Amino acid sequence: MALSRTVLILCAAGGSLFLLGAALAFQHLGGLAPCELCLWQRWPHAAAVVIGGLALVLPGRLLPLAGGAAALATAGIGIYHTGVERGAWQGPGTCSSPTTGDVSTDELFDQIMAAPLVRCDEVAWEMLGLSMASWNALAALCLAVLWFMAARTG
Repeated sequence: MALSRTVLILCAAGGSLFLLGAALAFQHLGGLAPCELCLWQRWPHAAAVVIGGLALVLPGRLLPLAGGAAALATAGIGIYHTGVERGAWQGPGTCSSPTTGDVSTDELFDQIMAAPLVRCDEVAWEMLGLSMASWNALAALCLAVLWFMAARTG
């Protein structure tokens, strides 16, 4: 028995709503402040929720495809963030530690004073060896599959 377009959209958009709610709960109830990349990962989820609401009332494949693109966007940011956390590549200068080794004391002081409170290159929370960014990427890839299945049934 194949899942209906409506059920797929509800699951995909609901998944994004759940992940967004979990991130906000970690922030506001758990006291885990988000870094800049964490905040970037939230925007595509919010877009997917809005797209899901529209896709439930408007026919066609375009909106489910847009939902899938939003899910892939947050997955991509999550993968990028995971790489920054694990030291595979440099993150944005606004939320990562400096990589320059030869700096004067004054320059070092200025870097410390300009550093964000929450850095993107540190894992703040992990479960089963995966950070929140990694879990977001995996979940978002699953949500993208649901979105694309909905587009096929539309």
